[in-house]
Amino acid sequence: MSTKKVAVLGASGYTGSDAVRLLARHPSVEISALTANSHAGKPMSEVFPHFHSLDLPVLSEWEAVDWTKQDAVVCGLPHGTTQEIIAAVMNANPQIKVLDMSADFRLRDEAAYAHWYGHAHRALHLQDEAVYGLTEFYREKIAAARLVACPGCYPTAVLLALLPLVKAGLLDAHDLVIDAKSGVTGSGRGLKLASLFSEAGEGLSPYSIGTHRHSAEIEQEIGRVTGSAVTVNFTPHLIPMARGELCTCYVRLNGVTVDELRATLEQTYRDEPFVHVTKSGVVPRTQNVRGSNHVQIGVFPDRIKGRAIVIATLDNLVKGSAGQAIQNMNLMFGWPEATGLEQIALFP
Repeated sequence: MSTKKVAVLGASGYTGSDAVRLLARHPSVEISALTANSHAGKPMSEVFPHFHSLDLPVLSEWEAVDWTKQDAVVCGLPHGTTQEIIAAVMNANPQIKVLDMSADFRLRDEAAYAHWYGHAHRALHLQDEAVYGLTEFYREKIAAARLVACPGCYPTAVLLALLPLVKAGLLDAHDLVIDAKSGVTGSGRGLKLASLFSEAGEGLSPYSIGTHRHSAEIEQEIGRVTGSAVTVNFTPHLIPMARGELCTCYVRLNGVTVDELRATLEQTYRDEPFVHVTKSGVVPRTQNVRGSNHVQIGVFPDRIKGRAIVIATLDNLVKGSAGQAIQNMNLMFGWPEATGLEQIALFP
């Protein structure tokens, strides 16, 4: 495999830094530029001391990077700021491959984007070519893409758990209740009252009740499978831990059994390197995937007749963000998909 130069936009955030952590051990990647406009001029180890042993580029403003010399860029910027920067980068280098971890290119409908994110899309000429980066379902399109919109962490877990079941007609797609929980890194590295240790620790709290933006992604992808608009009941919660995510989905069965759900998931993911369906009675846990690109999915009977419970867990910063971006990058360069992502979960 030839070595490619890869830059990271927004390297001072949690998703950007995890991209650096993973890319640093990728055998075919040279980390060629790191941007963080608010920390420009600083060494990466000053912002993230755990990188003290790595020889990394000094953080710079994104405008200072020579984008014509980059083969790919992983973007960890917040939504709303990403569109115009990515457009400028791709204008400077039309051959560059873009892995965007923000929400700016995930929604295909411009009206839906404006509704959920509060402003008109600022790079619609790129939206049409953006591929939704749920690797296991868009592998061929991702491999041929210039711009991949990596899914949000919640949609990744939920869609991996439910899409095969909806596609097979085993569930009522109009009766989906999703109870989701994520560690505090999911809200970013900026100072927020709700993320302070004394506010988030020793407690559990829901947020964005009935209004979370990831609902739109889940509905978009399930709607594409069913061919009709769907609305999901989705409530996220903040867990007092750094990383990790678990989504519990309550579903109505279309006259099938829990064993049939499990068999469908096992068949769907039998050759996948990172998605694992647990045996009957084995409960997915965040501890089983922490720090890795792996996903665990389990299926359980509900006490209510005709219903089941599907549980999925992943690391929100890895498979839910940076790891999935690198998995997609591997496809775009024609490399083995698991390259640089072989980490076993960190337990305990």
